[in-house]
Amino acid sequence: MIILSRIKIHVPFMDEETVISLKAGDRVLLSGTIYTARDAAHKRMAEQLEQRKDLPFDIKNQVIYYVGPTPAKPDKVIGSAGPTTSGRMDKYTPSLLDCGLKGMIGKGYRSQDVIDSIVKNKAVYFGAIGGSGALVARTIKKVEMVAYEDLGTEAIRKMVVEDFPAVVINDSEGNDWYEQAKEQFSR
Repeated sequence: MIILSRIKIHVPFMDEETVISLKAGDRVLLSGTIYTARDAAHKRMAEQLEQRKDLPFDIKNQVIYYVGPTPAKPDKVIGSAGPTTSGRMDKYTPSLLDCGLKGMIGKGYRSQDVIDSIVKNKAVYFGAIGGSGALVARTIKKVEMVAYEDLGTEAIRKMVVEDFPAVVINDSEGNDWYEQAKEQFSR
């Protein structure tokens, strides 16, 4: 049996050194506070930035999880909470990174504009395993509504997570684990 090591990371990121130390392909366990936001919430945040209004939470050093969780069962804090496709947030992501966002969690590839902005802003993109929403939900210990409640599952929530599993897909140097893996396994 092969045991893969995981890097334990506390979020929100308290220093840039932690972000810079992460490399594409690193397996991590995130613990601390993350925020949820999907397409509609990203659109609203972008509109607020255009209007020079404050965002609904202090985005500096934060991590956003692209998820639309299902309702919680009576004895749980959340229902299934698997990642959604990150590319749908790509047109909004560079402006959020410019405001201090340091991490994103989702699934799938990011555009070159987002990767360039990740490098410029010394940030990181994590991949979570799609199809494992019920398992991921076990790492979520607390959930609190933050903004845009009218958006339902796409509202912004604050989550406290413990050992949330993810993989670094795009690191602060622009490396792409998807591309590296393709090269490695096509030999």
